[in-house]
Formats: sequence, C-alpha cells, structure tokens
Amino acid sequence: MTALLEARRLTLRHRGADRDAVRDASLAVRAGEILVLAGPNGSGKSTLLAGLAGELAPRSGEVRFDGQDLRGLSRRGFARRVASLPQSPAVPEGMSVEALVAHGRHPHRGLFGPAGAADRAAVRDAIAALELEPLRRRALETLSGGERRRVWLAMVLAQQPELLLLDEPTAALDLRQQWEVLERLAELNRERGLTLVVSLHDLGQAAGLAHRIALLHRGRLYAEGPPERLLVEETLRDVFTVDARIEKSDGATQVRVRGPADPLRSL
Repeated sequence: MTALLEARRLTLRHRGADRDAVRDASLAVRAGEILVLAGPNGSGKSTLLAGLAGELAPRSGEVRFDGQDLRGLSRRGFARRVASLPQSPAVPEGMSVEALVAHGRHPHRGLFGPAGAADRAAVRDAIAALELEPLRRRALETLSGGERRRVWLAMVLAQQPELLLLDEPTAALDLRQQWEVLERLAELNRERGLTLVVSLHDLGQAAGLAHRIALLHRGRLYAEGPPERLLVEETLRDVFTVDARIEKSDGATQVRVRGPADPLRSL
C-alpha cells in the first residue's frame, strides 16, 4: 500500500544543538491508520513529529507526502491536507472557543479572507464533533485542561485534514480527560477515516489506540509493528531499562513495571 506520509532516512537537529535528535529514521504512514510514536523522554518523538510536519528541516533524508517531497510543496497547500498540534499550544487571552476553532480555516481562506459558507459549516461540524456547543462562546482561559484540549482538536478538525499529527495530546490531563481525548481520536479515525500520528509516553494508552507503534530509542527507530507484537518484556527492558510484565485482559494491555532493569542483563 502506498504511504500517505513517509520519512526516508531522516536526520534532524534543532537549531543551536550540538548533536542530532533523530538519526536515519525511515517510517511510512498509511492512509486511515493510527500510528503511535512511543519511547522514553528524549528519544526523539517530538522532534520526529516536527520533521514530519515540515516544521524542522532535515539535515539529511527527506519527508514525502502523497509521493511528493515536502520541500516541493507549498506550505498552504500542505496545511490544507495535514494539521499538527503541539503538546502545549499557547492559549490566546480572551479568545472564544468558536473563534479559535475558526482559525482552523485559515489554510483554506487565507489569514484575512472572509469566511464563506463552507468555512462556517466546517466550524459548526467541528464544534459538534467534539461536543463543544455549550462552550462555544466561553473564553478559553475559563475552561478546564480537558475542555481546552477538545477545543484545539476541534480547531484542527475544522481544517478538514487528511492527516493529523499530535504531540502528547493527553499531557497534563487527569485520567478521565485522557480517556476522553483518546476516545475522540479513535472515533475520528473510525468514523471519518482520519489518519493519525500521535506521540504518547503511556504504553497502555499507546496499545489501546494504535494500529501500529513506532518505538524510538536514543534518536533512532528501534522497532515498529502492531502493539501485540511490539510490546514485549525484552523490548521494554532494552528501551526503557525497566523490568515489566505485560498483562492483557478484555482486549486491554497493561504494562506493570516491577522496577529498574539490572544493567548487567543488557550487556
């Protein structure tokens, strides 16, 4: 199957850094799938997402979208089909829920272009999809963390992308809010066919959401595959340096950490 988004031997380094954050990573994202990027802090998940979004230029290698090198695509044309959401987007003071969601239409109408019927319909649809109608006139700063996350998701949904790149969408949320966000993402994939690339640090969440997991370790792609094949005790010991037990019940995967791995076992 042809990849919708593909990294080919991608090496990335942040400006001012003295070493590469991602090295020689090759990864293909198929249309309609949920791919989760997992790995310890500092493994390169956020950096790889930035490279896939075209926000960080590669030192070597390339990113291709729908068969074309990102460097040959217009930013506006790319933004009409691909949306990205960072881990902690800044909350504009005094902006209403509806106004922020409407920002998702900028790639389609330009920064100062008037909103047309299609734009208004997309905003209404996104607000309804994330069940934000009771909050649409509220200021963002008055909302809870989970409500704000839903508003940001509605904004990128209003963009009507084919592909959504999300960096730690459950960060700083309580357990119920995390569950709600992950349920929404699964629904968007299932009901709308939206392709998702999501970075997560919780392996249980990753197993529950992903069709495939790409596991990063020290800036390199360690392994990739379906959760049931990838999440095994030996892999967790090698990548996360913990002794863990994998438990499966009613289709859910739980990772039970016993403690730090014996460093001599990995030599």
